[in-house]
This record gives sequence, C-alpha cells and structure tokens, in this order.
Amino acid sequence: MPKLALLNQSGENVGEIALAESVFAIEPNQQVLYDVIKAQRAAKRQGTQKAKTRAEVRGGGRKPWRQKGTGRARQGSTRSPQWTGGGVVFAPTPRDYSYRVNRKVRRLALRSALTLKVNENKFVVLDKILIETPKTKTMIEVLNTLSIQGKIMIVLPEMNETIALAARNIPGVLVTTVEQASVYDIMNARSILTTQDAVKKYEEVLG
Repeated sequence: MPKLALLNQSGENVGEIALAESVFAIEPNQQVLYDVIKAQRAAKRQGTQKAKTRAEVRGGGRKPWRQKGTGRARQGSTRSPQWTGGGVVFAPTPRDYSYRVNRKVRRLALRSALTLKVNENKFVVLDKILIETPKTKTMIEVLNTLSIQGKIMIVLPEMNETIALAARNIPGVLVTTVEQASVYDIMNARSILTTQDAVKKYEEVLG
C-alpha cells in the first residue's frame, strides 16, 4: 500500500496518508490510456466544418458553351468541381466525432492515470484547501509555497466557488472535482493537487 506525505497549505508535513493499491498502485495499461484519451479528445471536436457540393452551389444551370466545335473540353456547368467557384468533391459536413468507450475501460484508464502520477511523484495531497477570499494572489502564494509549477490540476471532492475564482486567472491551473476530472486532464497536467477527502472519494468510486 503506497503512502504519501500529508501536507498543509504551508507545505508542512502533518502526517501520512495511505493510498489504496486498487486505485493508486495498479499496473498502468498504456493501451487503455490511449483509447480513452483518444475518445475524450474526439468528443471535444466541434464537428461544424461545412463545404458545399456541386448540388448546393448557387448557379451553373446553363451549359457554358456548346458541346462540339470550340476546341475546348466539354463542360456542362460552371459549378463543377474543377471550376473556380464550383462545388467541392466529397465536401465535409457537420458530424459528431464522439464515440462510446466501455465503463470498465474508462475506470481502468482513470486508475492507470492516477497511478502514473503517484509513481512520478506528481501527486500532492493536502489535509484541506482553505481560501477565505477569491483572490488570485492568495492561490499563487499557496502554489509557490508547495513548489508546484507548470500545468496544475486541483482536484476537489466537490466544487468550491471561492477556490475556482481564485485560480481561474492563473495560466495552466485547472480546478475540477473527482466526478469531472477526465483521464485527458490528469495526463495533461504536470502535477495533481488534491485533498485527503478527494482521495477517499476516488477510493470509494474506483476501489
């Protein structure tokens, strides 16, 4: 059973927290991570691209010149794909890129992502995060005290508006909850900052 130091906001060691092996110490499955992240990125695509086919382009109903005798290639419409202003061959149309991934696969990918962060020593657990006023300066001081830099994901047991407001203007910092944190977000972050209550919630959901 892996154990991590339990810190407070001042960066002081206030104890130790034991992590469940079934959630934070499994053998990471790289293929499952790839499949789930690919699906989550596909779901983020807008899919609003659109171009007109020759049937949708306005005009072009008249034959530009007679069939024979001009010395030029025969043409039936000025809206054919080879013409400027013509339609597009196999034009893209709006579509939904998302696809379904099995629930067991998603859960395995989430456990694999959490395990990788723990193995890389990029998983920081606090006893609690307490910010009284939604000030960016206060959140920056907390992160600097903990010596956490780069892309940071703060995972809370439930959304705290004060913390979210204090962190939203800091580049590279994402505040989310246990339910909303995706595998892509975890792997995209350099460090995970969470609380012991959030860890217990992960163990209840994934254990």
